[in-house]
Amino acid sequence: MKSSFCLYYHEKTKYTPAGIAQSGRQIDWHNQPVPYKTYTTAPSIDLKPYLPGKDGLDPGLRQLSQLLYLTYGVSAVVPYPDKPLYMRTAPSAGGLYPAEIYLVSRGSDSLAEGIYNYHVPSHTLVHFWEKPAFESLTASCFKHPALVGSDLALVITGVFLRSQWRYEDRAYRRICLDTGHLLGNLTLAASLSTFDLHLIGGFHDQDLAELLFLDSTEEAPFCVAALAHQNLPHGQTVLPSLITSDYPKLGAGQLLAYLHQASNICQVLPLNSAEPAVSYNFPFGLKIATETTPLDWQNRLPQTIMHRRSTRQYTAAPLTCRELLTLLHFTYQPQAYADQGLNVPDYFDLSLLETFITVTAVEGLEEGCYYYAPQAQELRQIRFKNFRREVHYLCLGQDLGRDAGATVFHTADLATAVARYGERAYRYLHMDAGQLGQRLNLAALHLGLGVSGIAGFFDDQVNEVLGIPEQEAVLYITTLGRPASNL
Repeated sequence: MKSSFCLYYHEKTKYTPAGIAQSGRQIDWHNQPVPYKTYTTAPSIDLKPYLPGKDGLDPGLRQLSQLLYLTYGVSAVVPYPDKPLYMRTAPSAGGLYPAEIYLVSRGSDSLAEGIYNYHVPSHTLVHFWEKPAFESLTASCFKHPALVGSDLALVITGVFLRSQWRYEDRAYRRICLDTGHLLGNLTLAASLSTFDLHLIGGFHDQDLAELLFLDSTEEAPFCVAALAHQNLPHGQTVLPSLITSDYPKLGAGQLLAYLHQASNICQVLPLNSAEPAVSYNFPFGLKIATETTPLDWQNRLPQTIMHRRSTRQYTAAPLTCRELLTLLHFTYQPQAYADQGLNVPDYFDLSLLETFITVTAVEGLEEGCYYYAPQAQELRQIRFKNFRREVHYLCLGQDLGRDAGATVFHTADLATAVARYGERAYRYLHMDAGQLGQRLNLAALHLGLGVSGIAGFFDDQVNEVLGIPEQEAVLYITTLGRPASNL
């Protein structure tokens, strides 16, 4: 019997040294897809007058303007000769920005009913559908209680070609990670408003795509976010899809679309609530308690989000143990920041993710590979050597892997995840890893450190370095280090 399709997809989209060496693929840089949509005839609402320091008076638009800007707005413009690059507050692999944000309004004094697209370059809302849509959205989400109590919702979609143009079938991983980055920003941005936020990952895919007038072979919904100025009833965040174990032989270029279709939901299915199997029985060496003093954001969160950048070069100088522990604390202990007014994120299922850290240059911490247990708030050493050379290699020879002081790996037992959520597990796992990666990004910037997420790596070599089973899927890598002074 065949494995589930997402296990097959993951295996087929692994990078290998031989595959990279033999690919010889040339990227058509002159035909890069435009990373935002444009509506030429629909009316729009300019949100720029409602940014902080501007004179727009509508309180509803003021909160919405800041929420959207901090979630996915333009943080810098790079004036390339052919067309400008609009860099966003959320990171994206290759600067391709596959995500789109739509707003569905039930109707209010600030925002008429209908459907809007967030046009990132102009920071405007394009009102392309002016008829009622919120009840249809609620029905598409199987009458989720958070939507029943809301008048506004965001729908985050992915435009496949924007990432597939460069990363081919492996692009699905990156689209889901990029969506997770955006959701990480959204959760924190909502903390700065009166919006209560609840993420919804289980919905009727085709109905929701049709509501937004999408060709689901080109663009599809990945997440819905209910927003309300009241405490929302937090219903189930995730729903399972079917498991596809009977699938045709597919060639290159067909895997991404088939995986997304296989992970679609058209009806509510019972959830397999069995606990995940324990994957590891490491003979732990050194154990380090990671509980530490929370980061004090002191109104610095907006500036941190706006000035976030991926580091391009590290100095190879060491981090301190306190810095590493502080990064882990903000990323994995969000409940400790509730008294600063920061929301606890809506994750899809963090119990399925594992975290490993290779330490190559951290003062006060022995070199080696560590397993991080967030509930116990403990680092547990499992391997005892400096993996600088190995991390450099498995990160496709990128100097970021060589010069980082520490590197964080997010992994998951994919078969266990599929048993619980069907093929849709692949979306949930990568979006959760992206959310964690974005919290690492922001915490590192707050501390003046360098950080860069890496979604391109030699998959099997990561398992070898970490000493984890073959069936454990590597989802995401985040390098941490001292940024070079000229960046």
